[in-house]
Amino acid sequence: MNPPLQRVFLDHHSTTPCDPRVVAAMLPWFHERPGNAASPHLFGWEAKQAVEDAQQHIATLVNCRPSEIVFTSGATESNNLALQGLMRAEAGKQRHLVISSLEHPSVLQTAHALAAEGFELSVVPPRQGGIVDPADLQAAFRDDTLMCSVHWAHNEIGCVQPIEAIGRLCRARNIRFHSDATQAVGRIPVDARHADLLSFSAHKMYGPKGIGALVVRRVSPRIRLRPLFHGGGQQHGHRSGTLPVSLVVGFGAACRLASELQREEGVRILRLRERLHERLRAGLDGVLLNGEAERRLPGNLNLSFLGVEAQALLLQLPGVALSVGSACHTDDGLPSPALLALGRSPEEAHAAIRFGIGRENTEAEIDGVADAVIAIVRKMREQTPVHAANRARYSEEPI
Repeated sequence: MNPPLQRVFLDHHSTTPCDPRVVAAMLPWFHERPGNAASPHLFGWEAKQAVEDAQQHIATLVNCRPSEIVFTSGATESNNLALQGLMRAEAGKQRHLVISSLEHPSVLQTAHALAAEGFELSVVPPRQGGIVDPADLQAAFRDDTLMCSVHWAHNEIGCVQPIEAIGRLCRARNIRFHSDATQAVGRIPVDARHADLLSFSAHKMYGPKGIGALVVRRVSPRIRLRPLFHGGGQQHGHRSGTLPVSLVVGFGAACRLASELQREEGVRILRLRERLHERLRAGLDGVLLNGEAERRLPGNLNLSFLGVEAQALLLQLPGVALSVGSACHTDDGLPSPALLALGRSPEEAHAAIRFGIGRENTEAEIDGVADAVIAIVRKMREQTPVHAANRARYSEEPI
């Protein structure tokens, strides 16, 4: 018999629990080693060395130079610094920005804010499964296109974009390429050399909340960024402010663990995802897979359950951490823009649940959650029957 579903965390796309090894690495820097990394004394030198060590671990994971890493408060700030900073610093005759319609709100809303300032914006929809076709981006490029931004992997439907091909296309057109790799770093191999600017965050990869990074690559011509705020000019003037050494150390520790565990961990998590998907399909009909079936993050499973309101389903699983989409959209009551962009109806989008499997999940938890979801969906469908003619519209084919 499966254990009771008291506390099962399956929401690893919204955040991840901080790994105990990361916590242990951070603890001395909260009290025993209080130095400011910019201070010219023993305590400061210790802190500076700790920051440099963390930069090396991060650089190793994403294949960049340590000096190319700019620490931020998280991926939202990194995305804002990338888009606002570059468009405002480098804009002359080139004032055109191209993004995909599936971008995270911190990219979408920043792009629309830039458009409101007078920059020009093109938004490219995805193809089947949520994949952005480089040919569609090329069709949107113009002579005055300065920048293109496409996420590495999607936070809701888990689809992984053809980043290498997009990067080649942008380089051939002398267009700056930014990728929000928040969902990808630590889960799948990420090579920063495919982009000019790369955003990611520690708390999506078992590190602490409140720390992220923007990789600003040393390419020719040099990338210029206008800072979001002003101060002491730290981090090459890109991002002023005293570095939170404890968080930086935690970020580095999380990246070191990811470098060691990523391959084996990805295989195990993929098996858990397939186990969950197979059990749900075997126990229920009318289950839709949202997003590309193969080209997706190993721990991501986004499913729509025919005839079920996802929010109501989650209320009957109070001990299980699941979501109905991006943590940035859960309070607005609107259907997921990502699912609507895939062609799902509002009803289908409202029936979607995102399962995010991670490092500490077990087979017993997966089986227990599957059994509970099957029982609840069956009960909900009995209370609100779905007409047989409507049921025929659904299949297991992903879109």
